[in-house]
Amino acid sequence: MSNLTLAGLGDRIGQELGVSDWTVVDQARIDSFASCTGDRQWIHVDVERAKRESPFRGPIAHGYLTLAMVAPLSMQVGVIPRDAAAGLNYGIDKVRFLAPVPSGARVRLRVVLAGIEPREGGQVIMKTQNTLEVEGSEKPALIAETLALLIPAAGARP
Repeated sequence: MSNLTLAGLGDRIGQELGVSDWTVVDQARIDSFASCTGDRQWIHVDVERAKRESPFRGPIAHGYLTLAMVAPLSMQVGVIPRDAAAGLNYGIDKVRFLAPVPSGARVRLRVVLAGIEPREGGQVIMKTQNTLEVEGSEKPALIAETLALLIPAAGARP
């Protein structure tokens, strides 16, 4: 459970909220993402061709697959305050894909609270900076500034 509260968010701006566990981005996950989205570019799903022709010498994860992993990994970190009824995706201010994620690589998410914007009814828009690190890589896979709309639980203090 998160140790954050809606009332305490302001004190945590600029601080790291946590780091997720390492998660394997295996070929099955890449293939499932390709199937769901229809993005079956060979550099992602044709293992033998990617080994022969890719500058990465093997298949890599879709950039948008790595971006899609930000939400569940941030939930694992516990970014939703314990007195919030819900935290909903509200948007993305900036995303940069900085390094490939080879099939079979492990990634983890580092989350920093970048800011908050109080709204009516005790709601809060929370901005986080998310860095998806790739094990063994100097560069992260991505850096994303994301927004979440936090809705207070009944009785929560904003």
